[in-house]
Amino acid sequence: MRSVFAIGLALAVALGAAADAGDGYRAARERMVAEQIEARGIADARVLAALRSVPRHELVPPAQRASAYEDRPLPIGEGQTISQPYIVALMTSLAELPERARVLEVGTGSGYQAAVLAACGAEVWTIEIVAPLAQRAQRDLARLGYERVHVRAGDGYQGWPEAAPFDAILVTAAAPRVPDALLRQLRVGGRLVIPVGASGALQKLQVHTRTDTGFAVRDVAPVAFVPMTGKVREAP
Repeated sequence: MRSVFAIGLALAVALGAAADAGDGYRAARERMVAEQIEARGIADARVLAALRSVPRHELVPPAQRASAYEDRPLPIGEGQTISQPYIVALMTSLAELPERARVLEVGTGSGYQAAVLAACGAEVWTIEIVAPLAQRAQRDLARLGYERVHVRAGDGYQGWPEAAPFDAILVTAAAPRVPDALLRQLRVGGRLVIPVGASGALQKLQVHTRTDTGFAVRDVAPVAFVPMTGKVREAP
């Protein structure tokens, strides 16, 4: 029987081949992975295959397509951005996805991070508070064939309880504090990857791992994300 790892790689290759048909961006993706991802120490084979396969240029506004594989965030409308490729790769790698992973993403944005997670073999539930972005991401992900991504418009502060527990939760906007609801929706051994800190300043990218007795927290790197909005901004 083929492992989910092998199936995930096959899916990534198939989606990449479909995306490459006539798009002319494959070489740009290869350079992106070699120069921005592998050169900075990301070695997870599933993550590298996913970054090579997912057509990032199809998940940014048309005016940004020429810059889709550059080493920087890009505007995607509604005052939001898509993270630079390295940050997407880093967060995906930090999640340490098991086979048949169930993943929650808070902050769908353009859908790129969700597509990368799906290309790694995960089933993804993703929430976006800005309704027009959620609608656009849902259309684009469906058009590109990412059938295992479920998109919801709404406030991600409470997570997606009916789909919990999750093997990993990724938050793609900076929170002033870690929402308790997200921690509770992790299974034991699951990981929450989240930037924590004030908007307008560098935040800390943290990994919260659920244990039998609580949570182990690790600071990974300084980062700069757009702020998480909604209920998380209310006084605790």
